[in-house]
Amino acid sequence: MRSIEDYIIEHIDEEPQLLSQIYREAHVKLLHGDMSSGHLQGRLLKMLVQMIRPSRVLEVGTYTGYSALCIAEGLEDGASLETIEIDDEMEDIIRENFSRSSYSDKITLIIGDANEVVLDYEDSTFDLVFMDGNKRDYWQLYEKILPKVKQGGFILADNTLWHGKVLEKPKSNDWQTKGILEFNTHLKSDNRVEKVILAVRDGLTLIRKK
Repeated sequence: MRSIEDYIIEHIDEEPQLLSQIYREAHVKLLHGDMSSGHLQGRLLKMLVQMIRPSRVLEVGTYTGYSALCIAEGLEDGASLETIEIDDEMEDIIRENFSRSSYSDKITLIIGDANEVVLDYEDSTFDLVFMDGNKRDYWQLYEKILPKVKQGGFILADNTLWHGKVLEKPKSNDWQTKGILEFNTHLKSDNRVEKVILAVRDGLTLIRKK
């Protein structure tokens, strides 16, 4: 039986061939292939970038580079993306995927801990941040990122519905679900920003800095 997402995918722009290959390879070769962005979210990211028209973008959590390539696809000439990945074992895969794309010149890959890397940026640096890092300390990471976003800029926080687990009481050792719940609660009361959660894939929160 087809799902609503199946129907949506049938009625939106096709997934570029390279991204389709990267997505399949992630599910075949990697233990956590489901961490990769997919067709629907990828097309949404591209369009959001085209709407926002950022000059400088930051991504936290590169994984295979799928989402980075979607963001880069939406960038205007002269705009750039910096993407941070903590897992150095992913570096060769990421660089290979970027090298297969015509957008590689727009992307800078940084291997390191985003909690440390973002502190090196000056305030009001980025027009847009795509946040897809460790869910355990999501709100703490958000607090480090927010000053680096320009007034009127955006943060896109991924996985904020977390497989629907946000509706349940988390188990005592389920630190990732607890992290998402803490982030959502923290964000709700943050008057420095406007926010809305989209029920797309695993939840995507759009945040605009006032």
